[in-house]
Amino acid sequence: MNIHSETFFADLCNVLLNLHLTNINELRQNVESIDLLDDENKVIVQVSATCTKQKIEDSLSKEILASYSGYRYKFIAISKDASTLRGTSFKNPYNILFEPATDIIDNASILRSIINKEIVKQKEIYELVKNELGNEIDIVKVDTNLATIINILAAENLSENIDSPEINVFEIDKKIEFNDLTGVKCTIDDYKIYYHKIDEKYSEFDKEGSNKSFSVCLL
Repeated sequence: MNIHSETFFADLCNVLLNLHLTNINELRQNVESIDLLDDENKVIVQVSATCTKQKIEDSLSKEILASYSGYRYKFIAISKDASTLRGTSFKNPYNILFEPATDIIDNASILRSIINKEIVKQKEIYELVKNELGNEIDIVKVDTNLATIINILAAENLSENIDSPEINVFEIDKKIEFNDLTGVKCTIDDYKIYYHKIDEKYSEFDKEGSNKSFSVCLL
């Protein structure tokens, strides 16, 4: 999975940053501190699921970097937010080019960069990701299933026999924050008492086909 991620991020950075990165494993195996290499633009990249100051400093301390004088080192964190690391100072014994503010990259910074690209570049990135992940969502099926579940819920008297179900408020608040739904939190709070009934309808909906409600949840 890590090697696959390295190859994907090489392709993504090539489109996003106009680089010519290749997976260094194609040239030689298990090179410390370096996963991707662009000799033309003098850029080396490490792709890592570990996102700590120690991880970066350990990489910057590897003797192999002495062979890449004049190259820029970039660190891509694929599993965690790296924003706090961008304001951190790092030991850099081989004085390789490295600016934490711009050379530490994570998923959030990648998305911000994509948003600010022109439409043509965004479409190129979209095609890359679509090819990587497989077929896109069948919008016709999503629209049909969405209309069905809305009609089912519209015919239901949700307020009938409503008790006071036990609700994990912490989990709801986490989902609101994760999905950036703070603006509609009041509405969610008003309607969350009905979730048991809605869950029952989703279960009935799924009996008509395999995981049909999943296509509605994708919205």
